[in-house]
Amino acid sequence: MASWAALSPSIVQYFEGEDSYRCGYCKNESGSRSNGMWAHSMTVQDYQDLIDRGWRRSGKYVYKPVMNQTCCPQYTIRCRPLQFQPSKSHKKVLKKMLKFLAKGEISKGNCEDEPMEPTMEDTVAGDFGLINKLDIQCDLKTLSDDVKESFESEEKKKGRSPKKEESKELIQSQHIEEKLGSGEPSHPIKVHTAPKPGKGADLSKPPCRKAKEIRKERKRLKLMHQNPAGELAGFQAQGEPPSLFQPKANKSNQPKSLEDLIFESLPENASHKLEFTRFLCSSPLEAENPPHGPDCGYGSFHQQYWLDGRIIAVGVIDILPYCVSSVYLYYDPDYSFLSLGVYSALREIGFTRQLHQKTSQLSYYYMGFYIHSCPKMKYKGQYRPSDLLCPETYVWVPIEQCLSSLENSKYCRFNQDPEAVDEGRSKEPDRLQVFHRKAIMPYGIYKKQQKDPSEEAAVLQYAGLVGQVCSERMLLLRN
Repeated sequence: MASWAALSPSIVQYFEGEDSYRCGYCKNESGSRSNGMWAHSMTVQDYQDLIDRGWRRSGKYVYKPVMNQTCCPQYTIRCRPLQFQPSKSHKKVLKKMLKFLAKGEISKGNCEDEPMEPTMEDTVAGDFGLINKLDIQCDLKTLSDDVKESFESEEKKKGRSPKKEESKELIQSQHIEEKLGSGEPSHPIKVHTAPKPGKGADLSKPPCRKAKEIRKERKRLKLMHQNPAGELAGFQAQGEPPSLFQPKANKSNQPKSLEDLIFESLPENASHKLEFTRFLCSSPLEAENPPHGPDCGYGSFHQQYWLDGRIIAVGVIDILPYCVSSVYLYYDPDYSFLSLGVYSALREIGFTRQLHQKTSQLSYYYMGFYIHSCPKMKYKGQYRPSDLLCPETYVWVPIEQCLSSLENSKYCRFNQDPEAVDEGRSKEPDRLQVFHRKAIMPYGIYKKQQKDPSEEAAVLQYAGLVGQVCSERMLLLRN
């Protein structure tokens, strides 16, 4: 990344000290504490390294919670898409979308959505193939600044509702979905042995079988008769053409991949049509198109969801050297019954897997912050396998190993090695790069020209938070 990233260095302005403000999670009036800086410009590699040290951006403002002081510690969480398998309630959301697109059906009792990216369901055998029937059309466009501004103002006029404002209702919906999809009866099951004539199936007879199952059984028996020694395995490996990303044998007891579920076509007479477009959008991240990177390049993108020609949701993502980072999602509240937060997260996980095929090092999906002390934000832990970032040593730890500690304390060091330290910490602050009066110089030279003793404390605090590598690569703007 350095060869092309060096052409446009990151320029940041650090705000010394720590900000205290009202917490949006526990509503503490001054309990939320963080450090922050304004990114005038930033390379994707620098931002990748920053989020791997617990930073996060909101527009051009990049901030890092003071983990051992803030009221609701926010742990960076990432999912491993290459090993990801949708859970039962994830599949429920996909099935709900499929039914709505194919038949216009709206599931009863599920009229809300979850916050930002998550949720899960169906115990029907082999029912991993739900999503694939979504007829999605994808394209990639670059917008001028004027078009982007007009697009964003249009979205505001249409009253798009940020997902975070819906979080309480969305979590309630998740509980409803999990209950409905659990497969457990709410009352004892009664077995009727003698149904009245003309009412119900005769349970004394074998249940009816689908024609497709009967045909498969006949073919299996025919192959076994032709080759008693057993070429049955060859038959079992047959099936539909390989999926777009990861071909798998079409075994009746094996669930389909996430991509199979998303990209399966709808019937010709489908009630609705869902289209999907991706636009390069304005952000502090500099767009980059290295020769071995993804076809769409690196940078920030708007992913738009169009239903029958009407935009119903927009997801903001950053495509970085090692991950797709989900920034935000806002959607039309009239379509909250489709659980667009969960659906968009599943699509973004699938998209990460797609990018990985061209760019092998791009293999993670970052979901922002996991807040264990806030019930409405714990949903991000449902995307497994996933890892949490240790706030002291900045190593990734499987979330399963962190949960017991978080139950006992809001703030935890996840790295169990007491001797481990932050390997990327600032060790040579004099090498930090400063941008002052249109000149770039090491901090060792810059500090000789300064007489304000508070200047050094602010610069050293910045260096400790961004780490040695970023401090040498990014330009710290000083007035």
